[in-house]
Amino acid sequence: MIRYNPKDWFTFIFRLHKSDTIRQLSPLLFGIAVYSAIIAVLEVEVFNLSDNNHLKNIPMMHSLMGFAISMLLVFRTNTAYDRWWEGRKLWGALVNNSRNLSIKLAAILKEDDKNNRTFFSTSIAFYAASLKNHLQQESTKTALFDEDDHGHILTTINQEKHIPNQVAAQLFKRVHVLHQQGKITGDELIILNAELQSFTDICGACERIKNTPIPFSYSVFIKKFIFIYVMTLPFGYVFSMGYYVIPVVTFIFYVLASLELVAEEIEDPFGIDANDLPMEKIATNIKRHVAEILH
Repeated sequence: MIRYNPKDWFTFIFRLHKSDTIRQLSPLLFGIAVYSAIIAVLEVEVFNLSDNNHLKNIPMMHSLMGFAISMLLVFRTNTAYDRWWEGRKLWGALVNNSRNLSIKLAAILKEDDKNNRTFFSTSIAFYAASLKNHLQQESTKTALFDEDDHGHILTTINQEKHIPNQVAAQLFKRVHVLHQQGKITGDELIILNAELQSFTDICGACERIKNTPIPFSYSVFIKKFIFIYVMTLPFGYVFSMGYYVIPVVTFIFYVLASLELVAEEIEDPFGIDANDLPMEKIATNIKRHVAEILH
C-alpha cells in the first residue's frame, strides 16, 4: 500500500507513480484522441454538417445520460471502497486478537514453560503469514519466517489443503492438550476459545470478500455505458467546440475510465497492487508483538 502525505498537493499533481491510471490508459487515450479528430474532420471539413439540427441535439442526450453515469460510478467506487475498508478492519481485528491471545497465554502459562510459549509465539504469527499467502494464492512456504522458525509446524502441514485452518486446528489442539494436562483450567479454556475461534471467523470473512467479486453483468454494463457515452461525445460537441473537442473528449474518457480502474483495483484488497492492503507488514508486526509478549 502506498504511504503518502494527503496535504502535499503539488507532489501528487506533477508526479506519476506506477499505480497512476494515466499509465494504464495511455493507449486508449491516444485512440480516443485520434477518433475524436477523425470525427471532427469528417463533420466540419468533409461533410460540412454544421447545419444538421439532429446532430446538434446530441448534447441534450449526453446531459441526460451524464447524471445516470455519475450515479453508477459513485455506487461502483463506494462499493469497491467498502470492500477495501472491510478487509482492513478484518486484518486489524486479526492483529488485536493475536495480541489478546498472546497476553492471555502469557498470563496462564508458567514462565519456565519455554516449549509451549515458543509454540504459540510461532504458531500465532504463522497463522497471519499463512492467511496472507492463502489470500494471495501463494505457497505458504514463502511465509515471513525462516525455516528454523516454523520448521516444526510445516512438518504437520499439508500444502494441498487449507493451510490457515490447519494452523488454527493445531493451536486449538495444543490448548486442549494443555487443558488435559491440567496446565489450563476449564474457565481459562473458555476464555481462550473465543480468541481461537476469531481466527477462523476472520479467515472466512476475508474469503467472502476474495471469492465474491462485483457481479459480472454490472461491471460489463458500466464499461459499455462509458464506451458508448464517450464515443458519441464528438458528434454533437464538435459544432460548438471545434477541434477543442479532441482534448475535452479525451479528458472526459480519462476521468470516467480512471474511476472504473480505481474501483477494479481496490475491490480486491488482498492482492499485490500498489493500493492493496499491506498484509505482509501487518503479519510482520504480529510476529514481533507476539514474540515480545510471550518471551
